[in-house]
Amino acid sequence: MIKEFSTQAQVSVGLETMWRGLAKDFNDIVPKIIPNIVKNVEMVEGDGGVGTILIFNFLTGEGRGNYQRERITEFDEVNHEIGLQVIEGGYLNKGLSYYKTTYQLSAIGENQTLVNVKISYDHDSDIDESIKPIKTSESTLFFVRTLEKYLLNAA
Repeated sequence: MIKEFSTQAQVSVGLETMWRGLAKDFNDIVPKIIPNIVKNVEMVEGDGGVGTILIFNFLTGEGRGNYQRERITEFDEVNHEIGLQVIEGGYLNKGLSYYKTTYQLSAIGENQTLVNVKISYDHDSDIDESIKPIKTSESTLFFVRTLEKYLLNAA
């Protein structure tokens, strides 16, 4: 049965800038903002919308294997929502049978955005503490904060 865990972060970046960084320029930005984790992101299928498949190539020794393949399952430019489901490698190699992260952005001021994060997951057996949603959400929020800093410095 799929379970959900939600969290959120408020960032000091405007909605459209944050959306562009999170949903459109993702492939280029991710290796720049977390170069100690992600070597590169390859778009191997699709055009950046629903159905697009991305491969995240990790530096060795990151504890989740050397790659993670994800599919964009949601891409709503009006509601600023993007969903990424792990379909191979990464968390699936650590005992999870399903893992999806959904980001939904809302403007709360001219240069303020609320980032709602929903992690959907399932597992068939006991899982390691390091991949429980409370832990994986910490790395997701770290990514959001790092993206915020990058976008503020790029402005």
